[in-house]
Amino acid sequence: MITYNAEGVKMPKIRHRDTTAWIKAVAATYGRKVGEVGYMFVDDEKILEVNNEYLGHDYYTDIITFDYDEDDVINGDLVISLDTVRTNAEKFGKEYDDELHRVIIHGILHLCGINDKGPGEREIMEAAENKALAMLKK
Repeated sequence: MITYNAEGVKMPKIRHRDTTAWIKAVAATYGRKVGEVGYMFVDDEKILEVNNEYLGHDYYTDIITFDYDEDDVINGDLVISLDTVRTNAEKFGKEYDDELHRVIIHGILHLCGINDKGPGEREIMEAAENKALAMLKK
């Protein structure tokens, strides 16, 4: 089950049913099933607080993924700053909705085992994001 919640921000205009079906389809391409996945949409101040409290990082980010996977079932909590998504969309010349979907699937790709911190991993993540975004029916 995938849940969508917002704290301190307005719920983004995403079609929950379509987004859930897309997430499940992407996970399936990695041989994974979706268990309990919770999205929490927040502002920059809240994500900074979460980043400090749980990761010891003192900076803003677009998404934080908490991974509770079990075998081939993905489970996790994904915290997304809509402020940073908007800033990044402007910075990279992307549509807000496109950037939001990229971030939404970025967390799922982490839960599927794709990393983006080590050498060469960012390129692998970007390719996986692009492949997943191509699967999204708008």
